Amino acid sequence: MNRLVARRNLYSNHDQLKFPWKRGFCSGGEAAAAAGSSPSSGHLNHQDKHGTFTGNEQPYDLAIVGGGMVGMALACSLATKPLTKHLKVAIIDSNPALAKKLSIKREDPPDPRVSTVTPATIAYFQDAGAWQHVQQHRHAYFDKMQVWDYTGLGYTTYDARDVDKDVLGCVVENRVLHSSLLSRIEDTDFQKMIYPSRLASMIRYPSSSLKADDNTREASYTKAGLVKLEMSDGSSLYTKLVVGADGAKSQVRTLAGFRTTGWNYSQNAIICTVEHSVENHTAWQRFLPDGPIALLPIGNNFSNIVWTMNPEQSSDLTAMNEDEFVKAVNHALDHGYGPHPKSSFSNGTNKFSFLGGNLTMSINESFEVPPKVVKLASKRAAFPLSLMHANDYIAKRIVLIGDAAHAVHPLAGQGVNLGFGDAFTLSRIIGEGVAVGTDIGEVSLLRKYEAERKPANVAMMALLDGFQKLYSVDFGPLNALRAAAFHAANYISPLKRSIISYASGEQRLPMFP
Repeated sequence: MNRLVARRNLYSNHDQLKFPWKRGFCSGGEAAAAAGSSPSSGHLNHQDKHGTFTGNEQPYDLAIVGGGMVGMALACSLATKPLTKHLKVAIIDSNPALAKKLSIKREDPPDPRVSTVTPATIAYFQDAGAWQHVQQHRHAYFDKMQVWDYTGLGYTTYDARDVDKDVLGCVVENRVLHSSLLSRIEDTDFQKMIYPSRLASMIRYPSSSLKADDNTREASYTKAGLVKLEMSDGSSLYTKLVVGADGAKSQVRTLAGFRTTGWNYSQNAIICTVEHSVENHTAWQRFLPDGPIALLPIGNNFSNIVWTMNPEQSSDLTAMNEDEFVKAVNHALDHGYGPHPKSSFSNGTNKFSFLGGNLTMSINESFEVPPKVVKLASKRAAFPLSLMHANDYIAKRIVLIGDAAHAVHPLAGQGVNLGFGDAFTLSRIIGEGVAVGTDIGEVSLLRKYEAERKPANVAMMALLDGFQKLYSVDFGPLNALRAAAFHAANYISPLKRSIISYASGEQRLPMFP
């Protein structure tokens, strides 16, 4: 019952949870308890005394806590837009890769941590000038995707040509995306300061007009309306806006007291890089009894594996020697667990002909078997899967983006794309605020970001969670229903076009073409 209530809160009531000044903030002691620290060292304080600080400590316009892909995407977008390139930005992250640029060579073996970026995300990167840096490294576009069920009752083939696109997506190593964003920022004169530390506490001061002390040569400003961030190494800064881009275990979210809704899936995902004897140009996904396995092209005869299963199975598979694991992967992607699907047109009839119209796009694309894996090309890593969604994305002078606001099942590789959507949307809205002279930390401005991103994120999360539930049950009638869904998606072209468009990043649900 508690899980049912949680899902109802997530999917039905998200539009009622937009007022963090009315709900969602803990008292100092509560937030400290949630953060696992004392009230004096790890919580959001609300101070009544304004105090002053000297001109050489002038506040940052915004501080991005978390310098991963999503945080750097925000910084990159701000750095390359005329309205925001002058902003003074702090980036707080203890990752040493931020201080020393990572050298990536094409001949290096692929890293198993990859992202499947959609055409919408590619467009964001192109607009910011970062995609040209991605293209200098290994990446793999794909224009076709095949999805099928282990029962052999149905399959779907998606082709970029079905929606007049060149590609369905591109698989890129996370380190390449991150490095490309950093390289683009370095091409600009963006005012950024990197703090190689961890956030320890936040002190938010009440709003009041900024004042200059004319009695001093160096202007002093009040702390009114700012947030003070204190780091674990003892350093501190003041900022007008705090952006939590620090992942699913966000310290910003915890210190600010934002409540979340979510649950564990009792599943693990194994990721690794594998090698073929030929180059793979298609994205493959097969639904197995305990979860899907995906084979994603990376380029140079390499592919990435994302295999979802129960924790016991993941322990067994990560402990296998390389030869046994390669056999298990080929078994899962070929004839294991059930037969290959057959086309609905193999007997010369169309099961959906009764609907009439031009409903048979890609009907000549018969089922294909993925290329054989010949070698394991990286270490295997396993991590638990869960769903999490922050009930609120914003408060005054605080905003969440990426996994700090939402974490999803990796079923369709949409997690990082949702995060990039958050980052580039927030950048645009900050620019709109700058254009009209609005305080970028004001709730009235930040609410525009939440109103745009929360419905889109919740819709995608609900869809992925529904798929996870649908394909987690091995039951005869349900298997037949899934097969009908596969056939419908494969042979009803308006539905297929809508699914491809939605998965490509267009904010339109498949049910409404």
